[in-house]
Amino acid sequence: KVGESPAWIKERLKSAGVRPINNIVDITNFVMLEYGQPMHAFDYNLIKGSEIIVRNAEAGEKITTLDGTEHKLDPSMLVIADAERAIAVAGVMGGENSEIQENTNMILFESANFDGASVRITAKKLGMRTEASGRYEKGLDPNIAEMALDRACELVEMLGAGEVTDVMQDVYGKKRIMNAIEFNADKINNFLGTDISEAEMIRILTELECKVEKGKVTPPTFRADLEGFADIAEEVLRFHGYDKMPMTLLRGDTTAGGRTLRQSLSLKIKNILVGAGGFEILTYSFTSPKSFDMLKIPENSELRNVIKIINPLGEENSVMRRTTVGSMLENLANNYNSRNEQAKLFEIGKIFNPVPGESLADEPEKLTIGMYGSVDFFDLKGMVEVMADAVGVKNMKFAAESENPTFHPGRTAKVFIGGKEAGIMGEIHPDVLKNYGIPVKAYVAEIDLDAIIENIDNKKSYVETPKFPAVTRDIAMLVSDDVPVADIEDIVKEAAGKLLEELKLFDVYKGSQIAADKKSVAYSLSLRSAEKTLGEDEVNAVMDKVLSALSEKIGAELR
Repeated sequence: KVGESPAWIKERLKSAGVRPINNIVDITNFVMLEYGQPMHAFDYNLIKGSEIIVRNAEAGEKITTLDGTEHKLDPSMLVIADAERAIAVAGVMGGENSEIQENTNMILFESANFDGASVRITAKKLGMRTEASGRYEKGLDPNIAEMALDRACELVEMLGAGEVTDVMQDVYGKKRIMNAIEFNADKINNFLGTDISEAEMIRILTELECKVEKGKVTPPTFRADLEGFADIAEEVLRFHGYDKMPMTLLRGDTTAGGRTLRQSLSLKIKNILVGAGGFEILTYSFTSPKSFDMLKIPENSELRNVIKIINPLGEENSVMRRTTVGSMLENLANNYNSRNEQAKLFEIGKIFNPVPGESLADEPEKLTIGMYGSVDFFDLKGMVEVMADAVGVKNMKFAAESENPTFHPGRTAKVFIGGKEAGIMGEIHPDVLKNYGIPVKAYVAEIDLDAIIENIDNKKSYVETPKFPAVTRDIAMLVSDDVPVADIEDIVKEAAGKLLEELKLFDVYKGSQIAADKKSVAYSLSLRSAEKTLGEDEVNAVMDKVLSALSEKIGAELR
């Protein structure tokens, strides 16, 4: 019998800010306020097939809710459905197609427990935060569902609103069982700094409906927040009274504070880069899936295997980044759009690599440097080398790289530290620059911070001021255009041996005077002995050995 509710129910609902509608709907709202358990009433005659199905929505499925708004659903949303269509959005709001009407003569009460995270995501996507969703989001005791249903049926009979059948379907798979928590009065007192008797603690916990026996505390199912020893201690103190806590001075052992080695080295790197003209930036660790295409990352690349955020602020911030290059390019683009003629930026930030079979990601830190303006590849390389030299990085080498689609194929190098690949640096590919709206050349380096820190050697050794003069020789040679300068230097150093004190590249030339597939490279070699003044014959012998090695290994010709 659908009709108006008694005055006492209407007044109580109004006092709680709920608008009375009719006796059946008012009963569900009344029970929700009494027990904290949302309920819903369906018109039984409007349920197709006389069955209730709890399922995920189908792609593109639509439902008009009780507020008269049509919503488009997706498979991440849970719905209550009959044999043909959705009749309610689970945990959020019922559907208009099964609502209680004046001529309703049979109803179906539903009292359920839904996952809070699922309800919150659905409510946020639909832009509907209701009284029901707000309660489910916080987590409810599943054991209250049946109690609330019984109370609703009791109110139906009390108000003369109908006759209750004896048919109830209860689907409760894995029942919630609370874990027992350690109970030790002395430990609690030591933790709190109190002197509360064990009997008082047991009294407090028992009145909170906790079961205390055999050194264990088992909370009631509606106290899912009581998970460990500290939670039990807090409940004891809360009801014993914070005002009864003894006033004491701070006590304990003092320790000397300080940065860890990693923190100190990170700070040193930052100070060096600032001294080299850089500005530190901090970027978000989450990014957009579109960044894969903007960086020209191949479809089969491991970098596309990312961690997705369950509750993102938007699609542009929905995945955790696997590279910091995109974040740096976004900042370079923002600087260019703000009419900054040039920029030198750097960041030490994390990337997030999924680990198969593990719930937590691997989070290595990357040093990223980005720049544009009156700079070129060698400015970027120089900034990296200045940093490495200042912190004491040993064995840093570079090798040409042409396969990375994010970078220019002819102006990019891999970075090797301690013999292992540690990063990449170079000019960004023109297509990638276009994707980010940067109309000028830009240069980025991304280097593994662990590789830098693990290969730092700050041991200092004293070297006497040289007693004997150095001898300088210059050589200019023709080599194939595809021979890296680093290979030439390795050959010279190996051939010259201990007498080579310094090797400087001072000229690289390509032009009409030499073949198209050749380049001219010129070096200055400084030779010195710690034991004597080098004679002409000794110097010539070293130079002959160097020239012979260059000719044999890379076909170099002396100009």
